[in-house]
Amino acid sequence: MLTIAIAQSTITDDVRRNGEHIRALIAEAAQAGARLVHFPEAALSGYVGAQITSWDNEDWDLIHDELCKIQTAVKAAKIWVAVGCNHRLTPPNRPHNSLFVFSDTGDLSTRYDKRFCSHTEITSWYSPGRHSRMFSVDGYTFGCALCIEIQFPTIFSGYETQNVDAVLFSAYSDDPMFWTQAKAHAATNNLWISVSSPAQCANGLPGGLIGPNGSVLSRNKKSKPRQMMIATLDKNAPKLMTALQKARPWRRQARQGNIYKPGPKGDERSEDPLCF
Repeated sequence: MLTIAIAQSTITDDVRRNGEHIRALIAEAAQAGARLVHFPEAALSGYVGAQITSWDNEDWDLIHDELCKIQTAVKAAKIWVAVGCNHRLTPPNRPHNSLFVFSDTGDLSTRYDKRFCSHTEITSWYSPGRHSRMFSVDGYTFGCALCIEIQFPTIFSGYETQNVDAVLFSAYSDDPMFWTQAKAHAATNNLWISVSSPAQCANGLPGGLIGPNGSVLSRNKKSKPRQMMIATLDKNAPKLMTALQKARPWRRQARQGNIYKPGPKGDERSEDPLCF
């Protein structure tokens, strides 16, 4: 069993203020007994078109300093943290839209760079990432996804084939359809999906945790949204046994296709689509 915290933090155009808020929620999550805290897309840096209007105004040194402060807070709290933040590349390449994952020792475990960018992002703002990224906490393996990637089923089916248990889905969006799509990906691939969006998107897309059978295990409230909620992943939960122990391994076999190869070969009544 693994306890996680799902943040619905407030994102501003002040990176220092964002950093302070993130560190406060890290401490709160650790005190609540969580082993991992999951933050929204661009939680530290701010998102393009909302808090960021030009890369010329981006203070990369400040972002670096705030990431270092988060590392220090993570090490003190002894908790894993996944936080959204832009990542600069070597000019003239545009930055990545990324999710930084820190281990409970404060080390940078991995960085996921958004692979499927929107039309606006890819033409004006970001360079696409190239790789899936995974990490493990206490026997649970996580993958990462960002915002519009919810529209691409291969992101989630790809993680299933890599034996991922759960996907951290961070978004800067108030599109309620994202939640519906996350439930579908969770149920289809038998994955837990954690959804984290900023406070300003809480009315349309409250965050929460979806189980590997598509059920809602925990969700923020639209009327009185919280900055953070606590949820649990449990591989031994009785109501998830069918999804995890029967549906997932059988569906993997089915997708590979070998179980269907024998078939009714040579049967004219099978081959003829015009017979009764």
